[in-house]
Amino acid sequence: MEMKKKDIRALTKDQLREFFVKQGDKAFRGNQVYEWLWQKSAHSFEDMTNVSLETRQMLKDNFVINHIKVDQMQRSSDGTIKNAVRLHDDLIVESVLIPTATRTTACVSSQVGCSLDCKFCATAKLKRMRNLNPDEIYDQVVAIDNESRLYHNRPLSNIVFMGMGEPLMNYNNVLKAIDKITSPEGLGMSPKRIVVSTSGVPKMIKKMADDEVKFKLAVSLHSAIDEVRTSIMPFNSTFPLSDLRESLQHWYSKTKNRITYEYVVWEGINDKRKDVDALVEFCKFAPSKVNLIEYNPIDDGEFQQADSKALDMYVNILEANDITVTVRRSRGKDIDAACGQLANKS
Repeated sequence: MEMKKKDIRALTKDQLREFFVKQGDKAFRGNQVYEWLWQKSAHSFEDMTNVSLETRQMLKDNFVINHIKVDQMQRSSDGTIKNAVRLHDDLIVESVLIPTATRTTACVSSQVGCSLDCKFCATAKLKRMRNLNPDEIYDQVVAIDNESRLYHNRPLSNIVFMGMGEPLMNYNNVLKAIDKITSPEGLGMSPKRIVVSTSGVPKMIKKMADDEVKFKLAVSLHSAIDEVRTSIMPFNSTFPLSDLRESLQHWYSKTKNRITYEYVVWEGINDKRKDVDALVEFCKFAPSKVNLIEYNPIDDGEFQQADSKALDMYVNILEANDITVTVRRSRGKDIDAACGQLANKS
């Protein structure tokens, strides 16, 4: 029976160097191969043109490169691109390129499906199949960077972990991927251009703060009233707002980074004055910014975008309390690439 080969990208640079020494080769060969794997994103050992044929064959005998494949790419009328990404085990996740006049942002996935149960999100209707490995997260970013250069004539400028899955439920792999993305030996991107968005897992928010991460944090909040939040995000009964708030206070005391709250206003759910007042109160303990996000229906009709008067009320009251607020129009709705719509219809 053939042994299952290990993905070579699971090895650190030192382990690769060690492997070559054990094969009777020079350690620097490990550096060469490492560069091909990460900086040059080689899809196969054949691509490694400055490595001898013999060495490439030896690598092929011992390892695989489980590279992602963009199975299907859809382009929206507004320039947004959605990739259906096939993984080595034939599971599929989605990632999105969002262009504006000044930047291109990659929205990447961290899990196949999702561990959480937010009722308004299409991804939550898929059960969580597995976590993504660091290289699978990295590959999504490389694919979008290539598309950004091809279709928008500029490299990728920003990354948001707002695709499928809850990043903090795949903490170690997400951090390893970000290390590679920000390393000069990888893509060399600044961590300040990366936002990790969470539905709010207090223990992991504290851990991020203690690990002194350099990227930014966004919290998918949607209500600052426990009963309301639990009705739309049932896991809130396990991680109530008081715990979330305490973890965010810890985050701010450690990082001094302001917190972004992602917030959708729905008709009949959180569109009253009391909802805004609760949000203002919740925002007061640390510098923060609120992104009011346009809702993208996921077909079942239970959630409807609130009317513009409710949005105006939010904006006016937040601004009157000196809280920065932005209304974000959704992109890529015509290809189901907007917030909350990623569900592998393909």
